[in-house]
Amino acid sequence: MGRILIIDDDVQVCETIGSLIIRSGHEGAYAHNLADGMEKVEADPFDLVFLDISLPDGNGLDYLARVKAALGFPEVIILTGKGDDDGAELAIQGGAWDFLVKPSSIKQISLSMRRALDFHNEKQNKAQRVALNLDNIVGKSPEIKRCYDLIAHAAGSDANVLITGETGTGKELFAQTIHENSLRVNNNFVVVDCASLTESLIESTLFGHKRGSFTGAQTDRKGLVQLADNGTLFLDEVGEMSLSIQKSFLRVLQERTYRPVGENKEFKSDFRLVAATNRDLEAMVAKGEFRQDLLYRIKTIHLTLPPLRDRVGDIRELTDFHLRRLRTQYEVPPKVANSDFYDVLNNYNWPGNVRQLFNILEQAFVACGSGNTIYAMHLSDDLRIKMAKSNLKKTVKTAPIAVLDVAPKTVAPLVEESSAALDGLFTDDLPPLKNFKGLAEKRYLEELLSRYKGETSAILKVSGLSRSHFYALLKKHEIKD
Repeated sequence: MGRILIIDDDVQVCETIGSLIIRSGHEGAYAHNLADGMEKVEADPFDLVFLDISLPDGNGLDYLARVKAALGFPEVIILTGKGDDDGAELAIQGGAWDFLVKPSSIKQISLSMRRALDFHNEKQNKAQRVALNLDNIVGKSPEIKRCYDLIAHAAGSDANVLITGETGTGKELFAQTIHENSLRVNNNFVVVDCASLTESLIESTLFGHKRGSFTGAQTDRKGLVQLADNGTLFLDEVGEMSLSIQKSFLRVLQERTYRPVGENKEFKSDFRLVAATNRDLEAMVAKGEFRQDLLYRIKTIHLTLPPLRDRVGDIRELTDFHLRRLRTQYEVPPKVANSDFYDVLNNYNWPGNVRQLFNILEQAFVACGSGNTIYAMHLSDDLRIKMAKSNLKKTVKTAPIAVLDVAPKTVAPLVEESSAALDGLFTDDLPPLKNFKGLAEKRYLEELLSRYKGETSAILKVSGLSRSHFYALLKKHEIKD
């Protein structure tokens, strides 16, 4: 028997799906808004959640990650009252099991529900059989927990894996973790720094060489591909490979064979491939900078690591983890961070992600000297200046009019201007509300792009939109950013 929650403000939809749930022998619960739904799903474990997009207190898609990370890690079936291609895309990217348009047939709802529950039960049983070793990965945010599911999926197969993410998000650490949880754990994890591969040394580095095969080859040398036999070959910064190197490696990847320099026969290497990059390989393919056939080969399983600024709540845990490591490394008594120290860390956007955080923590740890408490004053002047400027900008943006000494007369023209702009959206015949909303929404997006010169971070702060929702709206209205 499964436990299923329906989050939908349409009473008839809740009653219809609820009746189906009971007839199928499962237990059902209802919520007619996001607040009530989130309270229920975070208080009790559910196996499946039917989640509506348009709810009185928000957009269901914005809460998809939280729902999936709640107790029981439920599967999610998205419900919507209209055909929305962008919504379907965002839902699937966010890990939703299915996307149903209301009204859907009882047969379709029943089929989707049964398959989702079967998948969930199989996943839960597999999770009980295989306990992941995540000793070096820290975080409990929904964004990072989503990555744990993909680690388990990747570790249970020999499929090629592509790990993408900004610099410093921990791509090599995740690649190593996949290896350590796989059946290849007792064999080599071999790192290939693609950024350092040169045309003249690529064959020798990857495939090895025989003694005397070229000037300076005084002994036989094993290549990295051979060393990775029965283990994992990790291509770090695969986006830095030149096209000629990509061509050389493609055949090795397809056939799992290689020929050392100076050798007249080929050898096999049973390696598992994991690649990583901070670049957009699909955009590089479009520009002719990366081979499409190679991208298809390395992207069987795709793991995208979230930037630290999106991992809400993980900074304190990462900080405590690294301070413990530093204490062991420097062989000193424990040091604790003061609350003002965490305040600074939590309000910084961390362009260098976890790597930058750990570097900053070590600087503060050393600056603390023999003290037992690390304060914000122990942070570098450079970071504190950036934080001060950032906080000042936030204060100016969020301060009430009285604090900014803006006279009411300066506000009135803005209101009148906005009203006049909206008036321009009306025609002689009053448009349907749906059409009017679409026109206003498109005009608002165009104004955002114009005022902030396409600067995404500024646009997201002003509009309150999530990044994925913003791009979905641009696509919906066919607006080029």
